[in-house]
Amino acid sequence: MKLIKNLFLVRENQKATLAGAVLNFFLVLLLFVAVFWLSLDAIHVRLEFGFLEQFRLRIWDGFLVTIGISAASLVLSLLIGILSAAGHSCRLLFVRYLCGIYVKFIRGTPLIMQIYLFFYIVGTAWGVENRFVAGVIILSVFEGAYISEIIRGSLLSLEESQLEAAKAVGFTQRQTLHYVILPQLVARTLPALTGQFASIIKDSSLLSMIAVIELTQTIREITAVNFRMFECYLFLGVLYLCLTLPISFVSKRLERRFQYEN
Repeated sequence: MKLIKNLFLVRENQKATLAGAVLNFFLVLLLFVAVFWLSLDAIHVRLEFGFLEQFRLRIWDGFLVTIGISAASLVLSLLIGILSAAGHSCRLLFVRYLCGIYVKFIRGTPLIMQIYLFFYIVGTAWGVENRFVAGVIILSVFEGAYISEIIRGSLLSLEESQLEAAKAVGFTQRQTLHYVILPQLVARTLPALTGQFASIIKDSSLLSMIAVIELTQTIREITAVNFRMFECYLFLGVLYLCLTLPISFVSKRLERRFQYEN
């Protein structure tokens, strides 16, 4: 009886056993499958995925475009986030207010509005006609605001006593940055930035609104041909999970790897 109890209960500050974790994981998975299956049966829907075989090349192309957009946006948004975080502490008030308004505007408005605003107004005015390039810029500007706050929050969490100790031992500003600030900044931001990459992948689906032929737009076009909406969007969800679940796993590992006590 105690053995069975240990499979379902875990004490505070104690990890679950491998058998308990596996058992409960599959029970939760079974619950989700059962609820979904019963829901399909209630509306008399039978799923058939065989037709997706004929669209495999189009789906693969959309899959690669999604990866390309996400990877390019990650690099550019990281650069924007670093510059914005640095701008918040700039002595020039114009730069400080520019970065502050940028972050507040981007975080306070929906991405779909920003896509239409930047593509059809700003992009048209400045001659950005390539939808892939426009999508990367839009997504980078959006995600850069969140990355900026991640980096800025990590900088503010650094204890002032550590900077004073660095000065006391004779470190220059460059040495303080290299040996004190950067190691802790990486440790505090890397897990969150890894999780933000998963958000970039998911948010890239909204670029289908401006006809960027990524994964979501490809599935929408396939759905328009055969009207198999349930199968298409279920398959779309599985493909996005194939991209985001490994990143979420890496993020969790990084959180444990860089976890420390002050």
